[in-house]
Amino acid sequence: MSFSEQAGNILEQMRRRCPLVHCITNYVTAGDTANMLLAAGASPIMADDPAETAEVSAAADALVLNMGTLSESRLSAMLRAGASANEKGIPVVLDPVGVGLTKFRRSAAEKLLSAVNISVIRGNIAEISALAGNETVHPHGVDCFDAENAAAAEQAARKLGTVCAVTGKKDVISDGCCTVILHNGSAKLKKVTGAGCMTTALCAAFCAVSEPLYGAAAGAAFMSICGELSEECAGMGAFRAGLFDAAGMTPKIFCERLKADEHRNY
Repeated sequence: MSFSEQAGNILEQMRRRCPLVHCITNYVTAGDTANMLLAAGASPIMADDPAETAEVSAAADALVLNMGTLSESRLSAMLRAGASANEKGIPVVLDPVGVGLTKFRRSAAEKLLSAVNISVIRGNIAEISALAGNETVHPHGVDCFDAENAAAAEQAARKLGTVCAVTGKKDVISDGCCTVILHNGSAKLKKVTGAGCMTTALCAAFCAVSEPLYGAAAGAAFMSICGELSEECAGMGAFRAGLFDAAGMTPKIFCERLKADEHRNY
């Protein structure tokens, strides 16, 4: 079975199950993230108080840890939720937004990687490289770099011991042995605040019904195809709204539009 066919099946399974995705995300994009999950067929819950995050994750099917608007309180919430998610055995997806920008973010990421078993890390090439200790790629806010080099994702996956999803002009998802390169997308997605956050949440929703590598690849592909389907909209406001309309695509359309290459390194 090709990855495109597999992704269509994953979408079908995700909608059938309607997984509860616990998102500890940033306040800038929380609404869009929740709405994208709903439009795609999942169920979001946006609890971020340390007093309840462990309990919420214990009831969820997947957990998103997004460092976009990081604080000591949110970090505490993430650590508690992560421990609970690991105990239950649900996937945990980390979005290390701007991890190379400050000592606080770097320290927070180190704590999360040390204390929580992360299933997938989704970020741009600068963020993934910073986590992997590669100093040749410099951070530039939260802007996306072109992820042309699959070797960066593969090396980061091997070093960090998890699936790394590097999103950019081409999305590259790797577990260090198998790498999926996606060729879908729209340049307009780079102008929508929260496109990356929505992608991370979709990866978590798909991982709730699939193994991390293919769940993350399907989630990234789904967001990219939403961008393609919405691309004909006249302005950026209409394009953003069109993303949620496009999220209602059928598994058949998803499968037919998905363009991917899969490589295995043994």
